[in-house]
Amino acid sequence: MKRILFLMMLLSSFCFSQNSKLKLVWEENFNGDKLDEKVWNFELGNGCPNNCGWGNNESQIYTNKNHFLKDGNLVIQIKKENDIYTSTRITTANKKEFKYGRIEARAKIPTGKGIWPAFWMLGSNIKTVGWPKCGEIDILEYVGREPQMVYTSLHTENSHGNTINSKKTKIPNIENGFHLYAIDWNKDKIDFFVDNVLVYTFQPNDKTEDVYPFNQPFYFIVNVAVGGNFGGLEIDDSIFPQEYLIDYIKVYQ
Repeated sequence: MKRILFLMMLLSSFCFSQNSKLKLVWEENFNGDKLDEKVWNFELGNGCPNNCGWGNNESQIYTNKNHFLKDGNLVIQIKKENDIYTSTRITTANKKEFKYGRIEARAKIPTGKGIWPAFWMLGSNIKTVGWPKCGEIDILEYVGREPQMVYTSLHTENSHGNTINSKKTKIPNIENGFHLYAIDWNKDKIDFFVDNVLVYTFQPNDKTEDVYPFNQPFYFIVNVAVGGNFGGLEIDDSIFPQEYLIDYIKVYQ
């Protein structure tokens, strides 16, 4: 086991040495007193009528009130009030979209059964070709029903449903404090990292659009869902309120 960890650290160090030539091209540090709506869009409601439950039978309603900026962090609050779960979901669609590079987010996740925070990306052509043909990159997903586990996944035309391009990694301290979630993304592969340790690589030989739709711009999504097919139908109401903190998002190219 020690040898495996050592080899992983060496591989991570090699990857980061390759990144030394990259330059910071965009960062969001959440240092203001409110979200910059020149960068961020709010997605509101429960997804109805076209995508009720946001496609996953989720229980929350998204608002533009369940967040604030404090001490350089975006804070998303997840609440239950009068039998209604509320949260926030924001995107950079049509405002900040990127093709390739190293992408990082430093975040502190909420915890508890039924909670489902995420930091992810969708292809900018989603309105033209639909999902999953547009592609989806899940840099961070955590579900409270599985403590100490982090999911890093990809959805494509030929791999949605059972999500065959996915890795679940056990990280014992993941619920404690802030952690760094990142990808290195190019025309051939996507490497996923947690705290600078490589946890998953997607590098298919077949680069057709249905297998690797990742040769186009993608935009960011930050949200916390409650319940649902992946988050779990059992929700522990005693955990609310919860908070999801994002310190920063950075893009290097």
